[in-house]
Amino acid sequence: MKKRLRHHARRVRLVIYAETLFDAREHLFTFLGAFTGLAAIGLLSRYLFGPQDTLLLVGSFGASAVLIYGAINSPLAQPRNLLGGHVLSALIGVTIYKLIGQELWLAAALAVSLSIVAMQITKTLHPPGGATALIANVGSAQLKALGYGYVLMPVLAGVCILLLVALVFNNISPTRQYPLNRHWYKIWRRYARQNPPGV
Repeated sequence: MKKRLRHHARRVRLVIYAETLFDAREHLFTFLGAFTGLAAIGLLSRYLFGPQDTLLLVGSFGASAVLIYGAINSPLAQPRNLLGGHVLSALIGVTIYKLIGQELWLAAALAVSLSIVAMQITKTLHPPGGATALIANVGSAQLKALGYGYVLMPVLAGVCILLLVALVFNNISPTRQYPLNRHWYKIWRRYARQNPPGV
């Protein structure tokens, strides 16, 4: 019994040690990716709508940045989940708002719960997608006025920017690979070889 307890204690110490290691290079690429992705969306928003408007900076993009720059090995952070989860949830959120937006409590709850189930069915589960559906119902009047335009801009446009930045910054370092799916990774590598930067 004592031997087994010592073995488990060693295993716990090893896990704690591995989880608390500080990898400066890994953190640098996480920072650079997240900063560049969100800054690009913010600059585009400033260019299109002026310095006082942040229409394109949807709150759920912050949570997506955590996943696609900081937890790149998570199945929830993969491109299919990022794109599908946000777009599907935005569609559901806007539809529910148009149908029962006058009952905000019901619309918000229904939009998020339907989005989760739809993401599960389509294998595109991305937790920030639930926030995207919620924002379609509780966001500003300006955002609600976009209607289905919300799906294209800011959601799809912003997610595409985040994804492009993730493909660049998550593949610069030899210790990082994004996406995990080898098929997408091969397509990205082939494209990068055929279209080098600055050509």
